[in-house]
Formats: sequence, C-alpha cells, structure tokens
Amino acid sequence: MKIFIEKTQIQKAIQQIKAKDLSVGFVPTMGALHPGHLSLVQEAFNSNGVVVVSIFVNPTQFDNEDDLEKYPRTLEADTKLLAAFRENLIVYAPSIQDIYDGDAKVEHFSFDGLEFEMEGKFRTGHFNGVGTIVKRLFEIITPDNAYFGKKDYQQLMIIKKLVEKHHIPVTIIGCDIYREPDGLAMSSRNTRLKEDYKKAAPFIYKTLKTAKKKFGTKSANTVKEWVEKEFANHKLLNLEYFIIADDQTLKPIKRKSKKKTYRAFIAVFADDIRLIDNIALN
Repeated sequence: MKIFIEKTQIQKAIQQIKAKDLSVGFVPTMGALHPGHLSLVQEAFNSNGVVVVSIFVNPTQFDNEDDLEKYPRTLEADTKLLAAFRENLIVYAPSIQDIYDGDAKVEHFSFDGLEFEMEGKFRTGHFNGVGTIVKRLFEIITPDNAYFGKKDYQQLMIIKKLVEKHHIPVTIIGCDIYREPDGLAMSSRNTRLKEDYKKAAPFIYKTLKTAKKKFGTKSANTVKEWVEKEFANHKLLNLEYFIIADDQTLKPIKRKSKKKTYRAFIAVFADDIRLIDNIALN
C-alpha cells in the first residue's frame, strides 16, 4: 500500500499505472472508515487493477461548522484497515492546501434540479461543495471507475449528473447500502451516537421496511402520514423528513405509476446526530 499526500506525487504514480494498461478504481471517502467503506474498496478491486482511496474531510460541503469540527479524523486507524487489502492500493490523504491550492472556494453547479430536492432543502450549498471536491478529485486521479454507496443516494445521482454535464471520462458505480447487524445504515457518524440513541437508531430501517410493504397497497400520502406518526410517537428520534420520490428525478411522488420506480428517503436526528437512509420501493 502506498500513501501520498501531494497531488503531484499521486498523478505521477497513476501515469505509471496507466502506462502498464491497468484500470484505476476510485473510492472517495472522508475517512473514519468502517466496513461499508471497505465493501466499496472490495467492489473496486473486483473490476480494477489498482484502487485509489482518498481520505479528506472536505470543508466546502459542510453547512454546519460544528459538524465539520466534530467530524472524526482517524487517518492512522484508517490506513491500518486498508492495509488488509492487496498491494495494488493507493491512499491519497491530502491537505486542504494541496487540494484547493490555498483557496477552498466553492464552485457553483447546475444539476438539473436534483440539488434542490430533499437534502438540498435542508443543507444549503451542500451539493455545490460535493461537486467541487469530487470534480477536483476526478481531475487529479483520473479514475476509470468510481464507487459510491447508495446510502447517499441523492449524492450518487448528483455525481452521475456532474460527470454527464462536464464530460468527465469516468464510470460511476452505485453500491448497495452496508448495514450493521441490527439494520442501521453504516456511517462514520454512528460512532458518535450515545448508547440509548444507538439502541434506538435501528428503528429507522425497521420503519423503512414497513413503509415499503405498505407502499404495495397504500397511497404514498398514506405511507408518509404513517411514518410521520411513528416518529411523532418515538421518545428519542426526531424525524426531519420522509419523502417518497422518483428514483431518477428525485421529485416527490404525486401519483403512482407502474412505469416509474420509487425510493423512500429519510433523515432523522438522534440527539444532535443526523442520520439518513433510503430504500427502493418497487
């Protein structure tokens, strides 16, 4: 495993890799790695000769300074986890200076409206920050394939749109949500959950699974009202939103159509920790 902290170093290494006609898979992360991240790395190794994992807590995508400050930074533990993989793994752990050349300025993008749905309504400017860092990482690493988890499904769709609109030559691959044994979607934020909230959090996925069953026979509005009532009665978890949307446009459902596929999206506060999840409905 090789670790680079400067973009000039990793670009030179990737040039040498591509000269050997090896494909490059890329898994961008903000560190605090868990088995969900490792499943993405394994998926990347299944189809590529070399895999690059970036570890960088990106300041431009946080709309909450406190959240940025508290985000776990565990580079030493992360690299130990990644060392379990084969030799053809490269870690890129840059500084803000290296990525942004001393100017962490946010680019502004149009994602054809995807950015205004769900998370976009609750996290101002978040997706401009995501687009800024992902575009820069793609330009530095020039991967053939890049892997993203479906837990951040809206982000996945936005990155696909970014690649399409900016003609970036990379294939974006969405990977299934990796869950704790109790069903909670794995997230670096889970480590910050207090014990009683950690015990309560699997209620989120349990509710999504029941919502999926109800969606088979009930209207979207009926399902939404049921979910809102379930959380209104919960002593610890506070619902921020539950939305059933077209899984391509992310626009909230108006009337069910057999020609469309839908997903349920949820954001919940467990004390001050914000958890998101989603599930395919049909």
